[in-house]
Amino acid sequence: MDNERKFRKAAETIRRASKITVFTGAGLSALSGIPTYRDPGGLWKHVDPKEMATKQGFRKNPAQVWEFAQWRRKVIKECQPNQSHRILADWSKRYSQMTVITQNIDDLHQRAGTRNVLRLHGSVWDVACSLPCEDSPRRWRDTRTSFKRLPPKCHFCGALLRPGGVWFGERLPLAAAFQSAQATQCDVFISIGTSGEVYPAARLIGDAKEAGAFTIEINPDFTPATGVVSLSIHSPAEIALQNIEDVLCPSIKDS
Repeated sequence: MDNERKFRKAAETIRRASKITVFTGAGLSALSGIPTYRDPGGLWKHVDPKEMATKQGFRKNPAQVWEFAQWRRKVIKECQPNQSHRILADWSKRYSQMTVITQNIDDLHQRAGTRNVLRLHGSVWDVACSLPCEDSPRRWRDTRTSFKRLPPKCHFCGALLRPGGVWFGERLPLAAAFQSAQATQCDVFISIGTSGEVYPAARLIGDAKEAGAFTIEINPDFTPATGVVSLSIHSPAEIALQNIEDVLCPSIKDS
């Protein structure tokens, strides 16, 4: 089946669905200028995730972890939601029972106006006390893109502050994980721009299929999910979503 027929098949399935779940990864934000992780030019090809995104790496060199985190904050601050984010935001308003689960920490879904977003890995703007101390919240928002001192310190107790996103080896936020598991009970589950290699999130599409959902993968590359989904569309997110939207709302395209 060529991509044009796949776009139509995806649109027809979405149109008939009562409950839709969309699962997004770094590929969705690539057009906005945010580096992906595992592509040939991705972050983890140039930076060791064990050094920059684990508790062990933070204990070893917290200043280095914060230099990386501060650089990412500056990059993300300059980026804007792209066409893919805007289309999904429109869908979230059009389809009342739609949930967006994201691995992305860039908050571009929220900035595009998307409703009902579950952040599996938190936000780039989250921070936390590294202890944690008794007086601080578990996580809180700090939108600074530069700090006078690296690593910064917790203003509640003076201990080191840490980036608040979920690192490798850490548990997902309980509420987001529970709600994401519930969201696999849907009619259509669409995975967009994710490598399918980061667990436990990578299990969601398989859980959705086992629950009876029609599963769609949108990714220019082959992933572990490619051979098991109901429909695999090898295309960048912005091209696939725009073509699907053109089928869903042809009057918008023609006007």
